[in-house]
Amino acid sequence: MNGAAGVVALAFGLYAANAAFGASVRTGLINSQGFHWIHHALYVATLSLGLVALSSLWWSSSTAGWFLIPALVALVALPYAGSPRRHPYRHIWAALVPLPFYILSLIVALRT
Repeated sequence: MNGAAGVVALAFGLYAANAAFGASVRTGLINSQGFHWIHHALYVATLSLGLVALSSLWWSSSTAGWFLIPALVALVALPYAGSPRRHPYRHIWAALVPLPFYILSLIVALRT
């Protein structure tokens, strides 16, 4: 696995962890009342690591970063989709938009 593939895989893993945490809270598997800030921290980390993975366009020969652009735009727009409490389904759908782009980016990164 090259450096770009590793960073993209980490970014995808962090996105998946954040989505799993959010889904666990939404379905009631986890009660995050005392630590709801974790979801926000995971969001910031997901966006930051996504930007690091995007930077692989400049420091590697992989083109996987191009496929992360729509994912990162969707992540930046996510807070404007509404809160999970007031607009849960809008938040869920907006949070799922990056998924196919992360998958595609990972596939491209692993093939180069």
